[in-house]
Amino acid sequence: MKIIALESSAVTASAAVTEDERLLAQSFQNSGLTHSATLMPMAADLLKNTGLTLDEMDVVAVAAGPGSFTGVRIGVAAAKGLAWPGDKPCAPCSTLESMAWQCAHMGGEICAAMDARRSQVYCARFWAENEELTRLTPDRAMGLDELAEEARASGRPQVLVGDGAHLVQAALEEAGLPWVLTPPHLRHQTAWGVARCALRMARAGELVSAAAMAPSYHRLSQAERERLSAQRPGAGG
Repeated sequence: MKIIALESSAVTASAAVTEDERLLAQSFQNSGLTHSATLMPMAADLLKNTGLTLDEMDVVAVAAGPGSFTGVRIGVAAAKGLAWPGDKPCAPCSTLESMAWQCAHMGGEICAAMDARRSQVYCARFWAENEELTRLTPDRAMGLDELAEEARASGRPQVLVGDGAHLVQAALEEAGLPWVLTPPHLRHQTAWGVARCALRMARAGELVSAAAMAPSYHRLSQAERERLSAQRPGAGG
């Protein structure tokens, strides 16, 4: 099964082409350039360099959230654009599960975390064994103190991955709890992780059409939160 995968949910951007569990090619940028300018050219260059075509891809995958509202929208829109002409099945992948796949070979309990601001992280925990994942929690936005208490109840060291890993590390350290930080080349979100998540979804019959694919934010945007706050009784002048 050939998969083209996109990742633009945070600061980094990447695209990958895979065949089953094998990574054929990946392009990764952490340059600060806008994803809208880099993501599609990155995907086009990957196909050209591998000698493959979009028609040969069986699945179009994307990190559908949680993550940056703008970044997730860009990624999902790009994936729809790739999938629609050929009516390709799509995998709207959890950004957090995709990150966990990057370090599934390490084994143990994995905590995938992204900085959600406001003293919160987007996070999910997984159990990794024999390079396979079992989900322990849903994706959610939660406070660092609450996450530390959850880790305490687990009693196992947490393998930390994601751009929020350093925040969780600090919280666990303060609470006197064990942790293992993934190495830098595995810590950021990558399209390879998205492709691996997409392969699991394909095998589980969880693919959707391009029309049905949508972002999964897990929290209202700041603008929406401010609008709702302003509409509450007694708000404003």
